[in-house]
Amino acid sequence: MVAGATTQPQGIALMVVSSLFACTGQLLWKLGATDGAWLVLVGFALYALGAVLMLAAYRFGELSVLQPILGLSYVLSLALGAWWLHEQVTAGRVLGVVAVVAGVALVAGSQSKSSEA
Repeated sequence: MVAGATTQPQGIALMVVSSLFACTGQLLWKLGATDGAWLVLVGFALYALGAVLMLAAYRFGELSVLQPILGLSYVLSLALGAWWLHEQVTAGRVLGVVAVVAGVALVAGSQSKSSEA
């Protein structure tokens, strides 16, 4: 990616998918801590796949736009924790996730405005 170029949609998509794989891998690590080492191994494989997708995403955009997208994993972590692990979703956790999503939106939105100038 050339300096000053804009971030392409495929970079954003790859980073979102990377976040999904990494977060799912981490969930499997948590489950594997009590339910078996095979879950930990599958978790490592998914996490590694997420890292490879992240590297691919960097070819299609700016680090300052793409990296914050990984913050969306907090949304998925909250949802998986509540759904799969029956963790409590408190107002503070929801507020924190909303703040992260707003920050990601601001960073991604600022890229498109700066590239138009």
